[in-house]
Amino acid sequence: MRFLPDREPITAGVIGLGYVGSCVAAALADKGVDVIGVDTDATLVDELGTGQCRFSEAGLPELVSRLTGTPRMRVTTDCAAVSAADVIVVTVGTPVRDQGMLMDVQLRSACEDLSKHLRPGQLLIFKSTVPAGMTRDLVVPLLERSGLRCGADFGLAFCPERLSEGNALNELRTFPIVVGGWCDESAAATAAFWHSSLGVEVIRCASLETAEMVKLADNWWIDHNIAMANELAKVCDLVGVDVLDVISAANSIKKGHGSVNILLPSVGVGGSCLTKDPWMVWRSARDRGLELRTIPAAREVNDGMPHYTFGLIAEELAKCGKSLAAAKIAVLGLAFKNNTGDLRATPTQPVIAGLREAGARVALFDPLVDDDEAEKTFGLRPESSLEETVRDADCLAVLAWHQQFHDLDFADLRERVAASCAVVDGRAYFPRDTIGRLRELGFAYRGIGR
Repeated sequence: MRFLPDREPITAGVIGLGYVGSCVAAALADKGVDVIGVDTDATLVDELGTGQCRFSEAGLPELVSRLTGTPRMRVTTDCAAVSAADVIVVTVGTPVRDQGMLMDVQLRSACEDLSKHLRPGQLLIFKSTVPAGMTRDLVVPLLERSGLRCGADFGLAFCPERLSEGNALNELRTFPIVVGGWCDESAAATAAFWHSSLGVEVIRCASLETAEMVKLADNWWIDHNIAMANELAKVCDLVGVDVLDVISAANSIKKGHGSVNILLPSVGVGGSCLTKDPWMVWRSARDRGLELRTIPAAREVNDGMPHYTFGLIAEELAKCGKSLAAAKIAVLGLAFKNNTGDLRATPTQPVIAGLREAGARVALFDPLVDDDEAEKTFGLRPESSLEETVRDADCLAVLAWHQQFHDLDFADLRERVAASCAVVDGRAYFPRDTIGRLRELGFAYRGIGR
């Protein structure tokens, strides 16, 4: 059976309108696909239905505002609406418990709901991260409760989500999309859909399981690389060299088909993927009798970076003759990475918790983070202005360096902070001239591995 109509416009259903689903839905609608978005969160659907977007992603709120309410993008809580779609993209969350055990409640529920509304000829594309084999072993049997057969009555493919927050829309329009199909017809239809709708390169894999492993391998590598960068930074600190100089020079050498590419150290790793996907691989391997050793090691290193950063703050305060219990710490940037407002598994949380437990007065500021979400995460509401945040601060802890911070006037800040004040750089990667300028102004400076 042919699983993609040769008419335009194509209608696509997107099930799961969280961060990934909202980006996919908006990107498809922007390229001329009629999109039906479905989510069980009635509040989220109401927000999107009025053009509001709760996700701090470059260009996404503007795109949602422009598209919502037009024939190009409709949103609903009723899964039955996707029966009108030619293609259905599933982007529900797949969190894990301790030690990588997948919590499949959202995925299972989406498949059970879909099975009630499938019709012959539809193409289903799953983007929710799962261990290799789960699409075949869990998803397909649930969908076939419809009475329809996968590969005969409906097409199915797995296309891993590989977006980087802060640049997701651009990456959706430019990054290669990986496709693993249940059958050749499913893979061909999926490749044609992505190529025609987004105009991107498509990489076809030999199987569903190959495509499932691609996402896990990507994040396994990234987590390992960051762990190496973090330990390299600790060594550089001990021997008195700048880790950024070391990384820049080390990355100049060609190796294999590319170059050495050591990533950057930081206050820690967070977000919804890097903190869970490696554990998903580890659990999958363990269930098959293979004990992976590198994943727990890398996770331990990266999970330890908030405590290491806390230690740097305490050390710099001590050099200024101050204790944490008598200090005010102004934390600039709360999200898990630069240029996003996402607080999921943010490594800034244990830093801030440690500071407060040590008796420090802590003030928070992040222009991208929702204040209510911040209060839930940190037990402390952010200040309304940068000026109030830094007033009389003994330390400026820069834990996420958003674009909105790039024009900070440190000379002006110097007039607002305490007489002796340290800047601890957790993710700003200030160049040497900026560090020199900070020191000229009377700030002490300390970075990760710097």
